[in-house]
Amino acid sequence: MFTGIIEDLGKVKFVSNNQIVVETVLEVKVKDSISVNGICLTAKDVKQESKKFVFKADISKETYNRTNLKFLKQNDFVNLERAVLANERFGGHFVLGHVDTTIKILSIEDEEFVFELPENYKKYIVEKGSVAIDGISLTVAKKYKDRFSVAIIPYTFENTNLKTRKSGDVVNLEVDILAKYVENLLTKKEKITVEFLKEYGFIK
Repeated sequence: MFTGIIEDLGKVKFVSNNQIVVETVLEVKVKDSISVNGICLTAKDVKQESKKFVFKADISKETYNRTNLKFLKQNDFVNLERAVLANERFGGHFVLGHVDTTIKILSIEDEEFVFELPENYKKYIVEKGSVAIDGISLTVAKKYKDRFSVAIIPYTFENTNLKTRKSGDVVNLEVDILAKYVENLLTKKEKITVEFLKEYGFIK
């Protein structure tokens, strides 16, 4: 589980269709879960070089095809976040690290980024709701027929790979998991009873 609050901009040292090597200032250990541009990967090999750590992670065929990892090149910057611990303060929103799809940046103007909105994901995007873009927890500012926008604060812009982005770039999208849970409950078309509310934890 992640929060969408980026801890570091890592640098890609090597990337292929089944492996990635990233350099970071974060202390990474073998078997740690790391969000790389919003993709949950597992560090399988870690080396410490001076004050930096270099970790290697395997990439599955499904992950490579579904995400923007296939567009990465050596020396590109990626957003990194380590999995949140149970005793840590939780900022952002619930991010699983399971990318739903990739989308294009349509425009960037001042502090506003506009992204395309695929038909299959329209129902999960709402104004003032949360999305994860390349692993960054962001709030939807406006939703239109085929696009949506987010407003980026200066701190987020300077401390994520958004500062390297341009129109036409492809980013990873993970919609809010809570929206999926709500959809799942509603599609069951069950009556709202006391037993139903107890089963799903709404009342005790």
